[in-house]
Amino acid sequence: MVLRPYYPASSLFRVTDDALMLQADVLGTIHGLRSFDGVRKRASIVEFGGHALRVASNEDIVKSKKAANRPKDRAVLPILEAVIDAKKR
Repeated sequence: MVLRPYYPASSLFRVTDDALMLQADVLGTIHGLRSFDGVRKRASIVEFGGHALRVASNEDIVKSKKAANRPKDRAVLPILEAVIDAKKR
C-alpha cells in the first residue's frame, strides 16, 4: 500500500493498493462539518484486514459534499441520499 499526498500542499492523503483495487482517502479537513470529534462519534466501525476502521456516516458525507459543492460531489448526492432514505425504511 502507498500513502501519499493526493495534491501538493493538500491535507488529503490517499491510500492505494492496486493489486486489491483499493483506494481510501484520509482527510485532514472536512468541509461543512464542525469537528472530527462529532464525525468520529457518528461513524461506523468497519473491520478491514484485521483492523477496525471508522467510516463517516452517510449523513456526514452528504453534508460535506454539499459544502464542497464541486460538480463531482453534486453528482453523487442523489445516490447517497437514496441510501440514507433506504436505511430509514
